[in-house]
Amino acid sequence: MLMEDSTPRIEQQDTPDGRSFVVRGAWTAADLTGKPVWDALTAQLKRLGSETSVIRWNLSQIEKLDYLGAQVLWNHWGRHWPEQLQIEPSQRAMLETAAKFTVSLPKVRKTGWKEPIILLGSRVLALVDHTKGLVRLIGQLLLDIIRLIRRPREGPWRDFSGHLYHIGATALPITALVGFLIGVVLAYLISQQLRKFGADTFIVNILGISLIRELGPVLAAILIAGRSGSAITAQIGVMRVTEELDAMRVMGIARGFRLVMPRALALAVVMPLISLWTTLAALLGGMLAADISMDVTPSYFIHSLPAAVEVANLTLATAKSIVFGLLIALVGCHYGLRVKPNTESLGQGTTASVVTSITVVILVDALFAVLFKNVGI
Repeated sequence: MLMEDSTPRIEQQDTPDGRSFVVRGAWTAADLTGKPVWDALTAQLKRLGSETSVIRWNLSQIEKLDYLGAQVLWNHWGRHWPEQLQIEPSQRAMLETAAKFTVSLPKVRKTGWKEPIILLGSRVLALVDHTKGLVRLIGQLLLDIIRLIRRPREGPWRDFSGHLYHIGATALPITALVGFLIGVVLAYLISQQLRKFGADTFIVNILGISLIRELGPVLAAILIAGRSGSAITAQIGVMRVTEELDAMRVMGIARGFRLVMPRALALAVVMPLISLWTTLAALLGGMLAADISMDVTPSYFIHSLPAAVEVANLTLATAKSIVFGLLIALVGCHYGLRVKPNTESLGQGTTASVVTSITVVILVDALFAVLFKNVGI
């Protein structure tokens, strides 16, 4: 006695009523998941897809039918019932279940010529909105500083001192380490080029100008933007999530006076000191590397540095650091105040704050370099 073939397949038959397809075999997950069976059935279904004259389907010969088999047939029919269908009640119920729970894939919308213009317009409007918010924050900061000058006893001095410690003192180790390593790397790279021309002594000039005027303040600002700028946004953002900002508004406490101004003033005071600290660490690293690689003694380095670098460079670096500190604090507070009361917005705001702070620091440094190109050189 021959065993009945349970391989899922579709057989074509010609009847007096026309051409029909008879579905045979077991259409279950166990029988369809085998790679040879699935590949053969997929190829057959692709061939049948071009048959437009077939309007009759016979499912009464199916041995077994589960949800997967019904899903395969339903998708092959284009998710529409055939015009003529011979089917058992249990099979119809299974197909109706597959049709009910089939998820329609979203149609890919073609991109028209208006899409880039709309995207550009939305980006420009978002930039204008951020600019307006930042200008409003700067104006409020100026008013709060005037209020502090008039009534200094009402100032948030405890918050100010706390920010000085957390932003400044705790950042000294990492800034010193990074500055020292940058000085070592820069000195080794410069020494390789100067040795070719016998200009070993000029390493003091190059290191002094580059570190004191540019790399020291910018490097310190980037480190503080990534370290403290993100912390400012996260702190204020958490206050938004926990509804503390709403409570401050109900209680009549000015957010700018209690939240923005202490952080902005603390960063404005701390940034020049951190910049000087980072520059000294970088000069120390460059001096040691110059001594090892080019036999430029530390005593010669120290005595030649004041003659090679004018005091105006240090003044310019200090002024830049103050501006960097104010901008980092304002950008961090700006994004923190715009956080919505959910954790996803908090993460997005913190990321945007760090990226924007670093970008603003680099742009302002380029502006200083253009405006004061003749100062100290």
